[in-house]
Amino acid sequence: MKKITLIILMLMTLLNAEAQNNKTLNKRQQSIVCIAALTAKGKLPELKSALHEGLDAGMTVNEIKEMMIHLYAYCGFPRSLNGINTFITVMDERKAKGIKDPEGMDPTSVVSSNKYALGKNTLDQLTGRVASGPPKGYAAFVPAIDTMLKEHLFADIFGRGVLTSQERELTTVSALVSLGGVESQLSGHLGIAMHTGLSREQLQEMFTIQEIKIGKSEADAGRAVLTRIGTGQQ
Repeated sequence: MKKITLIILMLMTLLNAEAQNNKTLNKRQQSIVCIAALTAKGKLPELKSALHEGLDAGMTVNEIKEMMIHLYAYCGFPRSLNGINTFITVMDERKAKGIKDPEGMDPTSVVSSNKYALGKNTLDQLTGRVASGPPKGYAAFVPAIDTMLKEHLFADIFGRGVLTSQERELTTVSALVSLGGVESQLSGHLGIAMHTGLSREQLQEMFTIQEIKIGKSEADAGRAVLTRIGTGQQ
């Protein structure tokens, strides 16, 4: 009986620790928020510092490269390429100081005879619901963009690995908050972010970081979207 009680107490301790950990962003997640936000906003001097901090926090070279690849789908090639060029400068500076950063795992290539179905399945898993029925909205009005989203974004890009789905969603929501004016898309991705395991407390911390790094108006707009999700007023 004592053994059973001890096991229960140990399990409760682990669960409480896990719950506590889910209330705050760790150093790595904080770096993801900063790098994504500053890349999307084009604040390159600040991005340079954030990239140094991300590497110091344990991010690998390939993880940051993957963030830049992921971000082009949300903030465009110009911002992504500027971020990559800033990262090159950071790497050159660190090598000159004798700092050897870990490369990390290599990305994988997606091989599929039906990338649309693969991408749709990935999106269904991210949202936690299976989309069915005929296309609606933008997908019906411009079918090509729906195909590109499924085949390229959710198959080719998400299928590269290196970053987890949660890390990709944290990257996405941070970029969308920084961009501003995309509340509809932000609402959807905040829902996905929470489905991947990010808590409301962690997302609120993201807005605090955004307020410091980007601006209060952008952070407040993001907070308002999260509040509407909580009240069902999406």
